[in-house]
This record gives sequence, C-alpha cells and structure tokens, in this order.
Amino acid sequence: MPLDADKLRHWPIADSVHRYTAQDTILYALGVAAATENPPQDPQFVYERGLKALPTMAVVLAGGDFWLGDPSLGIDLTRLLHGEQFLRLHRPLPASGTLVGRHRVEALYDKGADKGAVLILSRQLHDQASDELLAEVRMSIFLRGNGGFGGSAEGQPRPHAVPSDRPADAALDLPTRPEQAALYRLAGADPNPIHIDAGMARRAGFDRPILHGLCSYGVAGRAVLKLLCGNEPARLRRLDLRFASPVYPGETLRTEVWREGPGRAAFQVRVVERDVLVLSNGCAEFDA
Repeated sequence: MPLDADKLRHWPIADSVHRYTAQDTILYALGVAAATENPPQDPQFVYERGLKALPTMAVVLAGGDFWLGDPSLGIDLTRLLHGEQFLRLHRPLPASGTLVGRHRVEALYDKGADKGAVLILSRQLHDQASDELLAEVRMSIFLRGNGGFGGSAEGQPRPHAVPSDRPADAALDLPTRPEQAALYRLAGADPNPIHIDAGMARRAGFDRPILHGLCSYGVAGRAVLKLLCGNEPARLRRLDLRFASPVYPGETLRTEVWREGPGRAAFQVRVVERDVLVLSNGCAEFDA
C-alpha cells in the first residue's frame, strides 16, 4: 500500500518511560568498546566507583515502541535506512535514573518517486522526578521506497560541511572487538538479526554481519570526548553526523576533527583497515 503521509505526520506517539541502572550504563559503555584493555583506559565509564554516563547513551534511552512498523502507515520497511543522528545535550546524563521520552514527528520530506522520502523524528528526554530537560535526540530516516506521495522536499536539514582544504587538526584511532555487535545488541537494545546472523546479513546485501550504526556513533562520541572535551562528558553539547557506509565488528575507527572556532568542530570517521569513510558531516559543540 502507498505511504499514508497524513497519518504518519500526525501519529499519536505515547510518552515512554525508561528506568536504567549503573549496570546498564556500564553495559552501554562496553557496547561502544570503552574497555578493550584491562585495566581500561577510561574507568569512569565502566567502573561503578565514580561512574559517568557516556553522552551518546541518550540515543538508546526511552526510545519507545517501533510504531513505524504499523501496516496502516504503508512504510516499506525493507528499504528503510537510518540516515543521520542528531544529539543536543542540556545536562549531563545521570549514571542511573528514570527518564521520560516525549516524541514527535518533526518533518516529512518527499524527494520524489525514484528518490524516496526523509522522515525526521525527535525525542526529548526529561528526568521523571524533576521534569528537567536533559537531552534532545533527533534522527533522519530515509524511506527509500516511499517517495512520490506529493509532499515537498524543501527545508531538509543541510549536512554539516567538513573542511576539504586542510588536514584534520587531530585524530584518534579506537578499536572495536570481533564480538562488538553481539555485545551492542544488548547495550543498545537493537535486535536486528543482520548484526549477528550471517544468513540474514547476506540477504540484506552484506558478506557478513555489520556493526550497528549507533555503535559506531558511540565510538565516535568517545573519540570526540577525548579530542575536544578532555574526556569530560559534561562538556559535550552537540553531536551530529551522517551514516555513510557500514562498519564490520573488529575494525578500527579513526575519528578526525577540524576545529572551527571556540566550542565548535567538524569531524568524520574512517575505517583504518579499509580506508573507507563510514561517518560523515559530523558537527560537535562543546564547552571550550
């Protein structure tokens, strides 16, 4: 059935409540490869004494149900891609707590019958006890099979440009482990079988299971913290990027950053072993 654009724009998304513990916070950090050595280089993210939450954990909190799969919407789920991830931080995430996610469909753009559609979803994360806004999580979803419904393509977010006229100001290589996708499936609550089932991965067009895009995002976030924020989560304010190409578990991710002014930088991420750009158009803002 064709996309029901009006129903999609006005879908009533219920608030979601997410209680998480210090153990969950540690598991997320392990899921984004924060402890590939023993003792770990960053114990504050994986040790309950003085534990701090990685800012990128916000993208897996209070996500709610997968309502996009409702058949009445007409979304072609076989051609759905996570295109971009955006994160705005107002307060540091507590190491444990209960958050309320308030969701909305922010925008829907029609790129044309042969080009698909772009859906922008947003979620505000509030502390349940105080109602304080901690973070805003936004994502763009590329609906490759649902373009041509008669909507407009005007107003789409423009990707952040990464400088091409000068080398990066700093770079950091961070490894992932061969079992990284299996671990992140628990940490990120993403059970998609293409990340662990070789047969399903081949049917999706990959020669072996791939790493979750949000796992790579979390690794990039760790690199940005080290390179720009003195490894202090409270200093990070924004982390946006575009997913460019799949990563395989066990590969090394090189994050390159270009300072653009006080408290602002562009970045991108390459797989070292294959010299392939996997995360592009990155933008970070931080307390300088």
